[in-house]
Amino acid sequence: MAAHRRNDRFYDRDWEEEKRYRRKKKRRRQERMARAIFVGGTGCLLVLFAALLVWFPGRWLWNRLFQKEEPATLLVEAPDYDVQLLTPNEYSRPQTATDPITGIVIHYTANPGTSAQNNRDYFEGLKDSHITKTSSHFIVGIEGEIIQCIPTKEVAYASNSRNNDTVSIETCYINEDGSYEQATYDSLVHLTAWLMGKFNLKIDAVIRHYDVTGKLCPLYFVEHEDAWAQFKQDVVDYIEANGSTPPKEQE
Repeated sequence: MAAHRRNDRFYDRDWEEEKRYRRKKKRRRQERMARAIFVGGTGCLLVLFAALLVWFPGRWLWNRLFQKEEPATLLVEAPDYDVQLLTPNEYSRPQTATDPITGIVIHYTANPGTSAQNNRDYFEGLKDSHITKTSSHFIVGIEGEIIQCIPTKEVAYASNSRNNDTVSIETCYINEDGSYEQATYDSLVHLTAWLMGKFNLKIDAVIRHYDVTGKLCPLYFVEHEDAWAQFKQDVVDYIEANGSTPPKEQE
């Protein structure tokens, strides 16, 4: 009987040691797992951090070497122009509000030898004649004079499907081929450059009536693509030479 109790004590002691061993083994396994997770997570963070350290300077260097940054919008002073707004009427000044302006459309009058005033007065007369519906925001004359007929926040009947989101410029000329006098050309460059700054537009937003409808307008710039490309370059050069960055708004 006594021997049996001794065996039971030995058995209990062995079982307690077994349980302690199992608990210790389980605890070591959990510790190893926690260390592995910690090391793995730390490694991932280090790899991510190293990648960011490489990516940001690399991206900056790539942009500096291979990508041309967009220049800040430059503003030029407004040219001298005579404001002679048309009388509100449904044939030349409907007083319809424009959408946000996204382009500038260059036209020509198709009436060689006529002045800016002649063409402005023709638009004005449509309120009585009702011959057609047409107008333009600005007209550049043979001597370089500029007349504004329509506020830029209102639609002009000039550019067909682009009436609602563009500013239109009519140009006067003498020669049958539609080529411009130097004074007309210079004023057109200045006016276009100023409008680009006013509406925060890039040079690709400057288009011909031809680009909207296929009409040969302005004639010289349609038949001489090189002259059109040179005009756009002259506008860019004018902005770079005479433009300034707009003042920052005070916070």
